Amino acid sequence: MKHLFCALPIILLAGCATAGTELPQGYAARGDPAKTVPAAIETLVTTNPRVNADDPALWADPRDPSRAVLFGTDKTEGLYVHDMDGKVRQFLPDGPLNNVDVRTGFVVDGKDYVLVAATERKTFGIAAYLFDPDTFETRRYGFIPTGAAFGEPYGFCTGRIGSGFYLIPNNKNGDIRVYRLDAGAPVETATLERSLKVGSQPEGCVVDDKAARLYVSEEDVAIWRFDLAAGANPDPVKVADVDGERLTADVEGLSILRDRGTDYLIASSQGDATYPVWRIDGDAYHYAGRFAIEGGDIDAVTGTDGLDAWSGPIGPFPEGAIAVHDDDDGNGQQNYKIVDWRAVREALSLP
Repeated sequence: MKHLFCALPIILLAGCATAGTELPQGYAARGDPAKTVPAAIETLVTTNPRVNADDPALWADPRDPSRAVLFGTDKTEGLYVHDMDGKVRQFLPDGPLNNVDVRTGFVVDGKDYVLVAATERKTFGIAAYLFDPDTFETRRYGFIPTGAAFGEPYGFCTGRIGSGFYLIPNNKNGDIRVYRLDAGAPVETATLERSLKVGSQPEGCVVDDKAARLYVSEEDVAIWRFDLAAGANPDPVKVADVDGERLTADVEGLSILRDRGTDYLIASSQGDATYPVWRIDGDAYHYAGRFAIEGGDIDAVTGTDGLDAWSGPIGPFPEGAIAVHDDDDGNGQQNYKIVDWRAVREALSLP
């Protein structure tokens, strides 16, 4: 999202870096040059020619990965479901939704669904949906109010650890809530399992289900890691500083992609529309380079916000894909672009 940052005092966590400086649109951050990667697909005109896009989420059918969709939020109107050719498949006019995420294997009445959830900015809560992998239809499932004290829920991600599904919103004050929902249970039965905190405004987050870890982007400061295991220390561990060289303010979306036995953490930097990548090695994070989306037959990505990565085959991409927000597709229209992971791997010389 685009923000104007004022020189107001901010109370930071002990050990945090000082806030980074937001760079003007189009500025190329100093340091490691971003490699160029073209977009392969873009979403097409929606029901609203001035769609206020923000955050995408990808899904592919494990039975047939060519059957795939992209969910995308409209911060004014609701939730879009796109086919992988970019066309709108379905629109749910549910009001101002900010971030969206999905988890598979949510069984309701003996049937497998994809749990889709997004933060709702008007009545303050989490809107949940069920996506039917057989019919490709999405329907409203319920709503978790986060309450006036929490304020506007902002960033959001989901996780699936053991038998529990986790819905994790954050707000502009740095508060993070972790709600647990049991498979098949009404969404209103979700319980607040824990509360976490960063020192200033976060947004992007992603759960590493395998490692039971949560990653959060504090927009002008750093990327942090939290342990979600029962009884874990609630304090964050710093993964990467906003240094203006590899990672530029403001940091928006985060995602994890698994490829050839390696896990990669990917961030979107709105300050210079680049995407830094780190190789995850236990508790260590090895910077692998960064890329920008431009070139080819599709326009370049600018002012990027949310992103999502899919590990393995999806749609026309046999080895994974990354979906990102683009704030200007021409004539004031915003949309989403999809990049072939193989192009990123080649550009960054990944093994």
